[in-house]
Amino acid sequence: MQERKLNRVLAGETVFPPPIWLMRQAGRYLPEYRETRAKAGGFLDLCYNPDLATEVTLQPIRRFGFDAAILFSDILVIPDALRRNVRFVQGEGPQMDPIAPHEIGGLDPTNADTHLAPVIATVARLRAELPAETALIGFCGAPWTVATYMIAGHGTPDQAPARRFAYAHPEAMDELLALLAEMSVEYLIRQLQAGADCVQIFDSWAGVLDELSFHRFSIAPTRRIVERVRAAVPGVRIIGFPKGAGPLLPAYRTGTGVDAVGLDWSVPFSFAAELQTTGPVQGNLDPLRLIAGGHALDEGIDAILEHLGAGPLVFNLGHGITPDAPIAHVERLVERVRQG
Repeated sequence: MQERKLNRVLAGETVFPPPIWLMRQAGRYLPEYRETRAKAGGFLDLCYNPDLATEVTLQPIRRFGFDAAILFSDILVIPDALRRNVRFVQGEGPQMDPIAPHEIGGLDPTNADTHLAPVIATVARLRAELPAETALIGFCGAPWTVATYMIAGHGTPDQAPARRFAYAHPEAMDELLALLAEMSVEYLIRQLQAGADCVQIFDSWAGVLDELSFHRFSIAPTRRIVERVRAAVPGVRIIGFPKGAGPLLPAYRTGTGVDAVGLDWSVPFSFAAELQTTGPVQGNLDPLRLIAGGHALDEGIDAILEHLGAGPLVFNLGHGITPDAPIAHVERLVERVRQG
């Protein structure tokens, strides 16, 4: 069988029309997801149920035929494995017990492999059930982004609690990030061994860091993950998505060694095209264009294909699909990208 389309692009090949998948493509905009979610109980119950997690991962593949499926899970399974009392509160998002500097040394990852075993079982199930031509993406949260939730105990608009923590206790932050990086390495290796074709590292809050902090708290721990995973799984392809990094994206690619860089919708095409000369890029349609549909959607799709289609590109949104995305607009997106 010919190598999967996504894998070819991540290896640096230009494929047109490009492969397409969407961040959060399994989710609340699909009625079948909502039905399955209702069976699960809590959100984490869904993540840890291989039967239901496999089902919701497959739903958008059946409906839209995306070129890749991404494992249905959450970046916060890592702090959950550290027993930080992670819970998802309706209308409020994720919450957990906030961590103080003196508690970091007491974090114990001993049973993390057992805790995360259902997720790995889902990966194996997915590879067996996905169409042969469909790539399977594993993932984790970048240490910095996971740490922001652990420190604040919840999401915040600018992650000020984590930034203050980093300035006041930089060694403690380094210790926390090193632990999260080590756990992420083992987690990603197990996903790849179970059948994932590649992995993505989500650094959703990279954009709140100043340049010095970006190098220390985003690039350095991500580089540690990339190097360790590559040592264990030679030839693995890794996508890094440092949302909001803007002008620091070239430093991120060089410093981390990721194969492909995910772009949010604010990245200018000229800048993205320059970055593309050094390797594959992924993105970067504004999710609100998908909501709007019509000319706004077509215009956004066409511009990305025009400016980035001549190089190695994975077509995606610039962030996750939102619950109010009309299914007809997603169908239009897939159709128009594949028309080229």
